[in-house]
Amino acid sequence: MKRIIENDFLKVTIDDHGAELVSIYDKEKDREVIWQGDPKFWGRHAPVLFPNVGKHYNNHYRIHGQEYASKQHGFARDTDFTCIDSTPDSVTHQIRSTEDTRKVYPFDFVLRIRHILKGHTLTVSWKVANNSEGDMYFAIGGHPAFNVPVLPDTKRSDYRLTFDGQDSLTYLLLDPETGTAKADEEATLKLENGTCQIDDHMFDHDALVFDNQITKAGIALPDGTPYLEMRCLGFPNFGIWSASQDAPFVCLEPWMGRCDDCGFTGDLSEKPFINHLKMDEMFETAYTIEVF
Repeated sequence: MKRIIENDFLKVTIDDHGAELVSIYDKEKDREVIWQGDPKFWGRHAPVLFPNVGKHYNNHYRIHGQEYASKQHGFARDTDFTCIDSTPDSVTHQIRSTEDTRKVYPFDFVLRIRHILKGHTLTVSWKVANNSEGDMYFAIGGHPAFNVPVLPDTKRSDYRLTFDGQDSLTYLLLDPETGTAKADEEATLKLENGTCQIDDHMFDHDALVFDNQITKAGIALPDGTPYLEMRCLGFPNFGIWSASQDAPFVCLEPWMGRCDDCGFTGDLSEKPFINHLKMDEMFETAYTIEVF
């Protein structure tokens, strides 16, 4: 089932399947902001990545001496959530660990996702509770895709990425064989007045992976005015991605944790950027999407 929250400015739709944001309709501009999932390019909209972001090296990980198979971005995005609360301006979804999840992720958890609409801003809130008898380790991330181009008679490369005043950013690319980060091959994204063109070849090697640099990112229209902006204070990792040179969308991805470094074979507890909860502890964070 799809849940709708709306006000005078925006109409937002969230699907129970994956608790996935599937639409932000801008009433004032009469346009859809979220990519509508054409499978010709990419069939999703804004999946939630849990309990891992990206891939583990060789598609498995180790914890407490045991090895577990894993798939890219975890299982939450393919799970039916329960809607536990709905108001005119918020929707809350939840899943709990099950016998099936424990086969690939040996922890007892509760994941709660809340979408809150206020004015032109949507807040996406995550809560993760550890109900295991010991420590729990996880990553969680957002993967919202935005329609670019959004104006008639424009192309994706007419738009610009916007950041918080930096002169340049450094990023990692993914190893094409394993889908994990080439941590020893840092690249530079040069910026002009804190922005850069969305180049047609920017995503030729898959996603751009940023560590400890981005707490605000957005997209500007061809005339330089803001289209949307994401704020993710306290998020250590960030991804930017599109499916191909001609895919008409760009993903801005706030992550708490990310894929493995290429060649990482240590225990999950030793993985860089992993989140750690002790027994009965709860993790909570949020990011926002503002539409201009």
